[in-house]
Amino acid sequence: MIKRLIVATITIFLTASAWAEKHKLNVYIWSEYIDPKIIEQFAKENDCKVTVDLYEDNESMMAKLQGGGTSLYDICVPSDYIIPALIKNGLLAPLRKENVPNIKNVDPKFGNREYDPGNKYTAPYQWGTVGLFIRKKPGETVDETWGLIFDPKKSIGSFLMIDDSRAAIGAALKYKGYSLNTVDKKQLKEARDLIIAAKKRSLGFEGGVGIKNKVLAKVCKAGMVYNGDAVRGMKEDGETYFFAPREGTEIWLDNMAIPAKAPDRDMAEKFINYILDAKVGAQLSNFNQYATPNAAAKEFISAADLKNTAIYPSDEQMKTLEFVRDLGSKTGWYDELWTGIKSK
Repeated sequence: MIKRLIVATITIFLTASAWAEKHKLNVYIWSEYIDPKIIEQFAKENDCKVTVDLYEDNESMMAKLQGGGTSLYDICVPSDYIIPALIKNGLLAPLRKENVPNIKNVDPKFGNREYDPGNKYTAPYQWGTVGLFIRKKPGETVDETWGLIFDPKKSIGSFLMIDDSRAAIGAALKYKGYSLNTVDKKQLKEARDLIIAAKKRSLGFEGGVGIKNKVLAKVCKAGMVYNGDAVRGMKEDGETYFFAPREGTEIWLDNMAIPAKAPDRDMAEKFINYILDAKVGAQLSNFNQYATPNAAAKEFISAADLKNTAIYPSDEQMKTLEFVRDLGSKTGWYDELWTGIKSK
């Protein structure tokens, strides 16, 4: 009898362990970018364990996938411009649309983009802008220009620069009046020189979340950040302020994707479909303060957020925004530029 009980206990343990091993979801995502409650809800509803690893820039994420991460993670969240390189290098698995019916909720403006025609590999997650997060005294008037970083005569004090190659270079290009997708080497050299000069006056480079936290901690007066980080920061400290500079800036669209050798592709597609649910999509945006590309989610989003131009830019502001594009072989020019900037 005792022997039978032991055998039964071992069998139950092994079955439970096998179930736990089978039902896992490994998410690789930007920091402070998903409501922990969404993770908890998904894990409970799908009887699985969810682990979350973090990164601060697209290039680090891609390097991790190239180094074997495609078999470690089920979900990654790349920005628009890097997706063609991920696809070209065989790092992503195609989406099986029959498993992601909620993709119908995506606003047509954010679906079927040139970096992934037909959303063969990706589904939109969140979108936003890059701008300046500053410490501002009550009643103080701010000149809403990239010049606060790039023109020493306009400087408002200590600042940090974002450790994101295309965002930082794009800011310098926009300040000079150029496209952030230029392939004019003279314009790129001007942007490089501008950033190197600013770097010498700055506290260095850091990820957007780190910059937001240092402005809140009064370690620095200003920094380049992603808008959602800044909006959350403004709610913590009323003496902080975010703006998209008048010269123009980057508009970006982050996407959910499945690494090529994902351990659980089925669970990954369940997760993508879950995020694209109207109410879950609204919960996501209400938490992280970024704009949703989910048209069905809009009715569940905070009315105040929908009116907040730091999250949803006005029509006039939208005219100054530009998506970063993959430039094929010429994208390497930006990589070389960034390497040179970081080494100075």
